[in-house]
Amino acid sequence: MDITNVSSALLAVNSADPGSLAGAVSLKMLDNAIDANESMSIGLTKMMENSVYPHLGGNIDVSV
Repeated sequence: MDITNVSSALLAVNSADPGSLAGAVSLKMLDNAIDANESMSIGLTKMMENSVYPHLGGNIDVSV
């Protein structure tokens, strides 16, 4: 689908009923962005915790 068709369709939907579909789509996209940022921040926090102890996990005892 061409991006100009999508843009014109969204404009038509937005002008026809400004509260239903366009609002729901933008709210869902915002929710997805918040979830993505939350998962990235959790990963960043774990990386920062691991950088405090860089020697952690560096030695493996393989003797049986």
